[in-house]
Amino acid sequence: MNPSDSTVYDLVGIGFGPSNLALAIAVEEHNARCARLEDRIEAVFLEKQEEFGWHRGMLFENATMQVSFLKDLVTMRNPASDFSFVSYLHAHDRLADFINYKTMYPLRVEFHDYLSWAAGRMKNSVAYGHTVTDVIPVTGPDGQARAVDVIARHAGGTRVVRARNVVVAAGLEAAMPPEVTASERVWHNLDILHRVETFEVAEPQRFVVVGAGQSAAETVAFLHERYPAAEVCSVFLRYGYSPADDSNFANGIFDPSAVDLYYGAPDDVKRMLFDYHRNTNYSVVDGDLITELYRKAYGERILGRNRLRILNASRVTGLKPRPDGVELVVEHLPTGELTELSADAVVYATGCRPVDAATLLGATGPRCRRDDEGLPRIGRDYRLVTDPALHAGVYLQGATEHTHGITSSLLSAVAVRSGEIVASVAARLADRHPVPAAEPWTLVTSGDRQ
Repeated sequence: MNPSDSTVYDLVGIGFGPSNLALAIAVEEHNARCARLEDRIEAVFLEKQEEFGWHRGMLFENATMQVSFLKDLVTMRNPASDFSFVSYLHAHDRLADFINYKTMYPLRVEFHDYLSWAAGRMKNSVAYGHTVTDVIPVTGPDGQARAVDVIARHAGGTRVVRARNVVVAAGLEAAMPPEVTASERVWHNLDILHRVETFEVAEPQRFVVVGAGQSAAETVAFLHERYPAAEVCSVFLRYGYSPADDSNFANGIFDPSAVDLYYGAPDDVKRMLFDYHRNTNYSVVDGDLITELYRKAYGERILGRNRLRILNASRVTGLKPRPDGVELVVEHLPTGELTELSADAVVYATGCRPVDAATLLGATGPRCRRDDEGLPRIGRDYRLVTDPALHAGVYLQGATEHTHGITSSLLSAVAVRSGEIVASVAARLADRHPVPAAEPWTLVTSGDRQ
């Protein structure tokens, strides 16, 4: 991209993970269908990472996806798209091999390679190494804000991009108990592969993994295999790992039509549906992985060497990191019995939470309306409700579970949701108001702008 570019963009995407990657593709395919130039959407995406990457710290070699390959970046929106997973397989001469594999759930490393392949084809639409620090409404003489300036910090200083619409897809961040701080020996599972690469203990004796969901179980299996001399303790509140409900009817909660039903339902019905179907996604584990972990634990009992310890119905009540490890206390809740453990490292697989869009929207955040519970008010088209004087569109990808349902943070929704956002932006193109191209992509040296 050119620092002297004075384009007023129709859409600026903040973040370039799977959601905004799918959006970039939807924009390109929309533009390809437009007979008139004025119907096209001018878009650019800003990503803080230096290259595309999606949960690289959890790309275990043998881990599989929990969603069908058909729920890729495009297929649910446009089955004929050449950005599909099937097109990726064909481009890499693996289509026949994958068919013979007889699975709907590819390896996670392969799906990541698919995403990287698609991102590589969209490289002209994204500026990597750009961290958004503010989004400032551009107010005209009439007091109306029909555009925003997106402020992004990069290696050379600061750049400003002016846009009529912003789409925030900031993804997820690690969630740990408030009393726990990540350190050299206390990790979140999102960083597990990165941490292990730099772990200097040649023969660790014990790891403790806290959590009961898919990521926790995968982390337990990974550490158990990688360190054959170490004990791996799995600590969780439940009596046992709970299997994910991936049954045929329950999976309908991820269908595009379910989003319409959920959005239009009364608030108490929304909560009821969410609670009923939490076990399709939250704190649950793939059934085959549960069986595999049980098989390992049982086999070790037979051999008299219990390397895999399940500390169920338990919680960590004390945690004290030290330079060469961690001291912790585990309470068995039914009996109150306390067990003191020394571990080389403790991994908290305690889930993720959506990044708060308000932290990225900066000056625009206070102009976005919230409901009685302090949650963003969002239209069916994923556009935030704003004050009447802010006409620039602000859209969210993710962090919409309270309005759009469980699919909010999942791959299942990215293809269709991206198409809906593109349709919403395109519907307003005819009403474009003139917006001055004041200082977009102006280079500012570090420290000149706070």
